Amino acid sequence: MAYLSDEKKKVTSQMFIEMKHRGEKITMLTAYDYTMASLLDQAGVDAILVGDSASNVMQGNMTTLPITVDEMIVYGRSVAKACSHALVICDMPFGSYQASREEGVRNAIRIVKETGCDAVKLEGGSEIIETVRGIIHAGIPVCGHLGLTPQSVNKFGGYGLRAKEEAEAQKLLDDALMLQAAGCFAVVLEKIPAALNKKACEMLHIPVIGIGAGASDGQVLVGQDMLGMNQGFAPKFLRRYADVATVIQNAVKQYVQDVRNADFPSIEESY
Repeated sequence: MAYLSDEKKKVTSQMFIEMKHRGEKITMLTAYDYTMASLLDQAGVDAILVGDSASNVMQGNMTTLPITVDEMIVYGRSVAKACSHALVICDMPFGSYQASREEGVRNAIRIVKETGCDAVKLEGGSEIIETVRGIIHAGIPVCGHLGLTPQSVNKFGGYGLRAKEEAEAQKLLDDALMLQAAGCFAVVLEKIPAALNKKACEMLHIPVIGIGAGASDGQVLVGQDMLGMNQGFAPKFLRRYADVATVIQNAVKQYVQDVRNADFPSIEESY
């Protein structure tokens, strides 16, 4: 397994496809800053997604819609600098690729050029397929994203389970095949029925990265969520691997107490 190997060579988009064919599960987490990305990279995660979820996690917005290309470039550059092993994928934010193929290609080139990220991720299928083709033709690897696509929250009317009905499920499968044919190296499927996700995994030769979609070729979670830093967010699909929020709060409380009691700094901690 890649994450157990002592050899920490740089993961590439083509390695994703090779990992699926070998039956190796792909691990992906989000990060938005140098320090967190360094820790994830050193721990051996296969890919780091610089998600537009930074709009929520880092900026406190209710949706991903407000974040800009300029802001994503700052986050992406910080993460890319930290990674010598993980594939770094940067989300293209809302409004950066929907208007036209030309604008999407131009923004993708700018994001990769100014961040050093390895690939970009776009939400949607047939509606944006020409843009996806254009970005790939420009030499930039693309990861697709179907199912619950948060940039379409106003269209969907919320963040509920997608593709429950036959027509939407069939469109998702058709879109996944279309993204694969266009040259995408992977596709994220978010918050869809597990049976549909299983069908997609079996149908595609590129890996499916699931989030709230059951067993897949790989999984992605928001780093702060799985570490227990965001205590108010608890969807069914989230498994918390730590309670970092409590650790931080307890440490800060102890620091405040030590300073107020003149216990910090000590003589040993002074020059």
